[in-house]
Amino acid sequence: MAQQGQQRMGGQPLFILSEDSQRTSGRDAQSSNITAGKAVAESVRTTLGPRGMDKMLVSDSGDVVITNDGATILGEMDIEHPAAQMIVEVAETQEEEVGDGTTTAAVLAGQLLAKAEDLVDDDVHPTTIVEGYHEAARIAREAIDDQQLDDELDDELLRRVAASSMTGKGTGDVGAEPLAEAIVEAVRHVADDGGNARDDVRVYTRTGASSSATELVEGVLVEEDVVNDEMPRDVSDAAIAVLDVELGVRETEIDAEYQVDNVDALNAAIESEERELRKYADRLVDAGVDVVFATDDVDDRVGSFLAKEGILAFESLSDDDAASVARATGAARLGTVEDIEDDDLGHADRVRVESYDGDDVAFVEGGAAAEAVTLFVRGGTEHVVDELERAVNDAIDVVVSALEGGVVPGAGSAEIAIADRVREEASGIEGRQQLAVEAFADAVDVLPRTLASNAGMDPIDALVDLRATFDREGRAGIVSEGEQASVGDPVEAGTLDPSEVKREAVESATESATMIVRIDDVISAE
Repeated sequence: MAQQGQQRMGGQPLFILSEDSQRTSGRDAQSSNITAGKAVAESVRTTLGPRGMDKMLVSDSGDVVITNDGATILGEMDIEHPAAQMIVEVAETQEEEVGDGTTTAAVLAGQLLAKAEDLVDDDVHPTTIVEGYHEAARIAREAIDDQQLDDELDDELLRRVAASSMTGKGTGDVGAEPLAEAIVEAVRHVADDGGNARDDVRVYTRTGASSSATELVEGVLVEEDVVNDEMPRDVSDAAIAVLDVELGVRETEIDAEYQVDNVDALNAAIESEERELRKYADRLVDAGVDVVFATDDVDDRVGSFLAKEGILAFESLSDDDAASVARATGAARLGTVEDIEDDDLGHADRVRVESYDGDDVAFVEGGAAAEAVTLFVRGGTEHVVDELERAVNDAIDVVVSALEGGVVPGAGSAEIAIADRVREEASGIEGRQQLAVEAFADAVDVLPRTLASNAGMDPIDALVDLRATFDREGRAGIVSEGEQASVGDPVEAGTLDPSEVKREAVESATESATMIVRIDDVISAE
C-alpha cells in the first residue's frame, strides 16, 4: 500500500516526506519488487537455448532489432521499475565478465525470486532465505568444479565451445561450424603471440554475402576512403606512418587579412602555399613511408603529391582505428612529420583496399607486431549481420573463457548436476534455511525444463528423463539430433560451455535475487 511517510506525535500527524513522495512498505514492497523482477526474467525465458525464439524490438523512431541475445533484449527494453532494472544489471554483468550466459543468469534470478516469494508467503524470513541462497550458491560452485572436463582444450574442443555458443543465434546449425573454426583460429593466433586474447580479436561486419564468406584477417580493417583516386590500392611490404597531425596549410591563431594588389603577389602566395604542402609529401617520401593513416584532414593537394609518389593515404581516422593500426603494425603515433625515424614507422606485409557498396575498406595484413586479428563477418541483410556480430563476439568471449577456466557439459547438464548436488546437501542443513536451499535447487531445475520446452519437448517428462540419465551416466542434457531434440550425452553431441559462464550466472543471479528479497521499503520522491 503506497503512503506518505508519517509518524504521530501528541496525537497529531508529523509528516516526514514531502507531499509528492510515495512510500510502499512491508509485504507490498516485497511483492511489487519480486513481481517486477519475475516479469523481466520471463520476457527472455523463451529465448533460452539453441532452439529459443527471437524477439523483435522496435524503438520510437522505428529502428528494429531482431535478436535472442538476453543482454541485447534487456538493454533495448525501456524498463523503469528499479527492481526490474536490477535484473537487467545481472545480464549486463554477465555480458561484461564472460560474454555469454546472459539469458541463463536473468532467468535464474527470476526463478530465485519466484521461489523466495513462496517462502515469504510461508512465513520464512527474508534473512533466512538470503542465507540459504548463499549457501546453495556455494554448493553450486562446487558442483560446477566437479563437472569440469579433464580433457585437453585442443582446437576441436574449442570449436565445439564456440559452436555451442552460436547455434541458434542467427547462424543456423550449419553456419556455426565454419564461424567457430575461424574464431578458434583467431583466438589461438593472438594467444600464441602473447597478446590479450580478447582485446586483440576484432569483429568487422559487412552485408552482401552469406556467413560462409566470413574470413580471418591477420591484422586490422579500417573503413575509410582513399584520399586520392590515383593512389595505389595494393601495397606490399609497406612502411606505415600513423599521424595525429593535419596535412594542410597552417592557420594562424589570430584573424589576419593580407592584401594582394597584383598577379605576381598572388602567384607568390600560391607558390608559397604549394611549397609548404609539398614539404609534407617530401618528408614522408624521404622517410620511406608507403602508407599513411592520419587522424586529421589531408589537403587535396597533399593527396595529389602523395599519389604521384605512389603513397597510399587515409584521413580522418577515429582514435580507436588509429590505435588499432599502430598496435598491429608497431607504428608510433606521430604529431609531426619532421625528422621521422625508422623506429617511428610500422610495417605490414600487405595493405590492400577493397570496395563494398561504394565504401573503401583497408585491409592491413601481417603487421610487424601483428598480435591483432580481425574476423571479417558477412551476412545477407543488416539484421542478419547485427545478430551475427553479437553471436561472434559472444563466441570469442566463451573461447577465451574456456581457455582460462575450463569447460563443462552443456545443454542443461551442468544445471542438473547443480540441482542434484544442492538437494543432496540440503538434508544436512538445519532449520528453515534448508527450505531456501531446496528452493534454490528447484529454481535451477527451471533452466533445463525451459531448454526442453523451447525445443518442443514436454518439460516435465524431459526433466524426469534428465535426472534418470544423469544418475545413470553422470551427465545428461537436451541434445539435438537433426530436427529432433532428445535427452542424451552433451559431450558426445559436442555441446560444451565454459565453466566460468556457469559460475558467473550462479553468482550474479544469487546476488541480485537476495538483494531484491531483502528490500521491505520503497520510497520514491520527485
